Amino acid sequence: MTSKYRTIAQYFAEQIDSQKMVPGDALPSEGRMMEQFDASRDTVRKAMALLEQRHYISKSRGRESTVADRTRYNFPISHITTFTELMEQEHLPYKTKVEDLSIVLGDTRIAGKLQVGPEEEVYRLYRSRSIEGERVILDQDYLLRRLVPGLTREICQGSLYRYLEDTLGLEIGVAKKVVTVQRVTREDQLYMDLRGDSVVAVVSSYTRLRDGTLFQYTESRHRIDRFQFVEYASRGRLP
Repeated sequence: MTSKYRTIAQYFAEQIDSQKMVPGDALPSEGRMMEQFDASRDTVRKAMALLEQRHYISKSRGRESTVADRTRYNFPISHITTFTELMEQEHLPYKTKVEDLSIVLGDTRIAGKLQVGPEEEVYRLYRSRSIEGERVILDQDYLLRRLVPGLTREICQGSLYRYLEDTLGLEIGVAKKVVTVQRVTREDQLYMDLRGDSVVAVVSSYTRLRDGTLFQYTESRHRIDRFQFVEYASRGRLP
């Protein structure tokens, strides 16, 4: 026998799949759903959690649930969350391919980003990220070799941060993130399925260890039709 919360979730999934409800439409309140389905509040909340997990709805703090735009993935920028962690959390089919892993010297632009001299050895790591069979992200990571030794393609194929934290024992601290729109590069065209796009959304991250050491600079390049960058804000004075 199907659990009631799954029956409720299936009802709304069918409404959305048949386009009887479209992106932006609000779902009924919890109270109305409790009456409609003769269900407890806990059952209704479990149904909404299942719909959110399956990307049918979006829930905002203090607001009703609304039908999600399923052509776009929500990408949080307020946390240091890896691609692998996000895909596992969202239960999306994904694939990572290491396109390049090499050591660079003398790149003044990258040395400047990492605040080191041009003689410092830096890992250059390019990884294409596929979601549901499409290459929609190109991650370009630059890491100080003296702080992150022993990188291999096998390690980078999985979760890099699991290696950093679990094997090397590094403590990741904070990251400054900057979101821009940039023109498509040759690497974007080579490693992403762009469908004629002329620009990509880029999240540039400067990541530090807990002791304040800057060890990684990343340009995470996203296909503009598949992502929206989400953050919650509260009113207050600027620092």
